Amino acid sequence: MSIPSTTAAGSPAEVPAKGLRAGILDLGDSVMLGLASTAPVYSLAATLGLIVAVNGSYTPLILLLGFVPVLFIAYAFRELNSAMPDCGTTFIWARRAFGPWAGWLGGWGVALAGVVVLANLAQVAGQYLWLLVGDGSLSRNSTLVTATGVLFIVFMTFVNYRGIRLGEHVQRALTYVQYVSLGIFAVAIIFHIAAGGSDGTGPGQPFDLEWFNPAGAFADPGAVVHGVLLALFIYWGWDTCLAVNEETENPATTPGRGAVLSAVVLVAIYVSVALLVMMYASVGTDGIGLGNEANQSDVFLAMKDVVLGPWGWLIVVAVLASVLSSTQTTILPTARGTLSMGVHGALPPKFGEVHPRNQTPGFSTQIMGAAAVGYYVLMSILSENLLADSISSISLFIAFYYALTGFACVWYFRATLRSSARNLWFRGILPLLGALLLTAAFVVSAVQMWDPGYGDTQIFGVGGAFASGVVLLGLGGVLAAVCRFAPSTRDYFLQRQPSAGAARSGSLRP
Repeated sequence: MSIPSTTAAGSPAEVPAKGLRAGILDLGDSVMLGLASTAPVYSLAATLGLIVAVNGSYTPLILLLGFVPVLFIAYAFRELNSAMPDCGTTFIWARRAFGPWAGWLGGWGVALAGVVVLANLAQVAGQYLWLLVGDGSLSRNSTLVTATGVLFIVFMTFVNYRGIRLGEHVQRALTYVQYVSLGIFAVAIIFHIAAGGSDGTGPGQPFDLEWFNPAGAFADPGAVVHGVLLALFIYWGWDTCLAVNEETENPATTPGRGAVLSAVVLVAIYVSVALLVMMYASVGTDGIGLGNEANQSDVFLAMKDVVLGPWGWLIVVAVLASVLSSTQTTILPTARGTLSMGVHGALPPKFGEVHPRNQTPGFSTQIMGAAAVGYYVLMSILSENLLADSISSISLFIAFYYALTGFACVWYFRATLRSSARNLWFRGILPLLGALLLTAAFVVSAVQMWDPGYGDTQIFGVGGAFASGVVLLGLGGVLAAVCRFAPSTRDYFLQRQPSAGAARSGSLRP
């Protein structure tokens, strides 16, 4: 059984059915997963102060500029998904466009970004849980935080293993918690702003259209580039709704719409909340000002007691729910990506197995959870500073597989670009621009990370973020070479059709 789709030339492209629970998610579920995967509350809390430190009052414009390549790549995801609604996403699309090696490395980029970011999410979840207990001092106990983070990964792996519907219920509850809490926080800020500063809670600054003036912002092009790089990757995660395409109603159309809608909703949330926070706290360097270095790691944590008083714990709960929500939804695309790689023969057939009762990628889900736990524990033991720097290198992995997807879209659909203005823009021009911008982001990020002063560690005279990023990306090349010669996966690289027995075992390759 296969999911019908359409190739660039208009002929059907077979997407092998994998045993996942088809049609269980609708457009609303798809958008919710896309929003949840980005951890919007935590992303804002952890990034807003950093952008303000670089760009000051032009932060809202920077958030919009960072969204541009993301939107362009969202169109690439949508168009490719319409032709090949396979849960392998970048893996299968890059393979169809550029061949087996590109496909394998694209799949590695998706999995790598997921595993590394899970370590970050686990760390934050552990810290924020213990911030709610007593005076919060337990959040500084690294052993306790690490153990708690491991338990969170294990629990969310179990939820994903048990079934997509259970995961959707958990996700919905966490989404309600974080957005209700964020809404209360935003309403409280509005009331303080409406008081005109007479309540004395915040320094405040009035709204100014200058915050959106490109001429003023680009007076320092280096600051704009730096700020956009920071802003660019807080949007990462909306593509989760494409990874569950085979479990979504109308898999060729609904996930793509969900991706674009979730990306648009995200930019609205980020810009509107950033404006409120700036108008209330100002971009100053004193007190709760966003430019205060003491607040840069979490601007919401610095503001919570001033804004909400005794209810300040609500924003801690919002960040915790945001992180847990993202933990669960990050496991979804990584597990389904390796499931597809197993089905198409790029990984051993075991990865392509679906649990017969739960209808989930049983083995792949367990492997992804175990890999995240192993990476998190290992890096925590070696050095928490190195863990932080390796997490910074996520920007390289994201830029890599997003850009690859954009280029794959242009090349795969190249024969149809002249058939209509719509195809030219949405399959050609916009994905190409997005891919070029993300390639530039990759290069600029790599150059910045090369500096030994970047981050908290250095290895062999270069920044720890660059070294760990290069090592992890390079590991993908090594593993691909191993798979090229391994008996169970070499046919994928030779692009051979499977035998009848292999097809029945779940190794069907179109």
